[in-house]
Amino acid sequence: MTVTFVASSQLPTQWGTFTMHGFLEEATGKEHVVLTMGNVSDGQPVLGRLHSECLTGDALFSLRCDCGFQLEAALKAIADEGRGALLYLRQEGRGIGLMNKIRAYHLQDGGADTVEANELLGFGADQRDYGICKPMLDHLGITSLKLLTNNPRKVKAIQGFGVEVAQRLPLQFGKNPHNAKYLATKAGKLGHMLGQLHQAETEPDDV
Repeated sequence: MTVTFVASSQLPTQWGTFTMHGFLEEATGKEHVVLTMGNVSDGQPVLGRLHSECLTGDALFSLRCDCGFQLEAALKAIADEGRGALLYLRQEGRGIGLMNKIRAYHLQDGGADTVEANELLGFGADQRDYGICKPMLDHLGITSLKLLTNNPRKVKAIQGFGVEVAQRLPLQFGKNPHNAKYLATKAGKLGHMLGQLHQAETEPDDV
């Protein structure tokens, strides 16, 4: 998979100043970014997050998912450590795109869960391809990650292309009455390791 580095710049945020690295995925034209802080190429495990784009959660403050909460928590964790990398991957809606995501939301409004909605639209439950991460990590000299994720598929994917996952760190934030079913579905059907904190759909206020 050809992913080409484009340029880097400084990105000041409320948590601190990151370096933003831009990458172009040649086959699709998608533009991905990696936010780094500190020296990530010294061979030591890097606190990292693979975060798939979620316009509704990341930018529009949706409570239907936990994505925006996870993004903020990951950036804060990296800033607190003073060293880390967040890969922001343009794979909206677990890879189905924004318009299909809105169609999926419409089906969810009618009672389907997040997996059923994707499948009713003719998609797999999760169509993301994490192979795009390898050339970005290689460019940045990252060979080992302390991975902020609840998703075992991300751990398996990272290990599959030769990057060590030295540690998996849970990222459980943002449960609310609007996303309790969504989180329960991720745990029950997609195998996300959410623990008792998020799994109980019947207890949406138990945070």
